[in-house]
Amino acid sequence: MYQANGKLQSNEQYVAQYAPLVKRIAHHLVAKLPSSVQVDDLIQAGLIGLLDAVGHYDPSQGAQFETYASQRIRGAMLDELREADWAPRSARKNMRVIEAAVSKLEQRLGRAPGEQELAKELQVPLDEYHQMLQEARGHQLVHYEDFYSDGDDDFFERHAADERPDPLAQIEDGSFRAALVEAIKQLPEREQLMMSLYYEEELNLKEIGAVLGVTESRVSQLHSQAVARLRGRLKDWLNH
Repeated sequence: MYQANGKLQSNEQYVAQYAPLVKRIAHHLVAKLPSSVQVDDLIQAGLIGLLDAVGHYDPSQGAQFETYASQRIRGAMLDELREADWAPRSARKNMRVIEAAVSKLEQRLGRAPGEQELAKELQVPLDEYHQMLQEARGHQLVHYEDFYSDGDDDFFERHAADERPDPLAQIEDGSFRAALVEAIKQLPEREQLMMSLYYEEELNLKEIGAVLGVTESRVSQLHSQAVARLRGRLKDWLNH
């Protein structure tokens, strides 16, 4: 299957073997994005990233091909998203409104507010609040704008494939992770479980829904709500 140089004999064989990896990365990424983003578009971009990895992979560098390819695949998908300008303004607006309500109620109540309390604070019916959460799908804990700089580089480029980590960034990442772990511990138990299943176990929305006994749509809402809580608690770090 491999030639003497350690590479597969053809690009077709690479695609056949690693297509499931591309699909897995695409489905995991699309679950955090607005419904307007098509998974097939991400898969197509990911396959281009895979072929790019095939052309640039050097086994003498010591990295496993799958690890190297995963970086290239994800980087290609992020490039596709950046060029497509996928994030609707309504999603950001909804998330900011929810974040503000979460922060305000937590300060007032001294605990994590429930959905009924958040809906009341926003002066909307619970169904409408759920719709706001659904529309906010696609908001990450950390956004491009959180790391905006006046230079030529941007968040996506600094997180693309084969970028060597900056020591200061590693320290900041360590501090952020510590703050994030503490913030997650303060989430309601169900949201803690959902985040664990998604980010640690890497289950998709359908699988998480089966565990929690809810629909995929409901899992998406819980994810948006958890992200709003976390962003509210970490806003000082994000705005640093």
